[in-house]
Amino acid sequence: MSVKIKPITDHESYKVNEHTIFKDGLGNWNFTNDLSSEERRAFYQYENIVIKNPRFKKHTTATYKG
Repeated sequence: MSVKIKPITDHESYKVNEHTIFKDGLGNWNFTNDLSSEERRAFYQYENIVIKNPRFKKHTTATYKG
């Protein structure tokens, strides 16, 4: 299964396949629908590599193949 992550608003909301993920006021990630374990793992990997990396000024779409 491949997982596509597309930024809606950098550091605030993202689309993982067809699910929306957004950050609440406390800094926690919230999911509109339950994500599969592969989708969740891909998003947290994307967070560590892209979102938390200050070198990335503009976040890009990523596809993880599992």
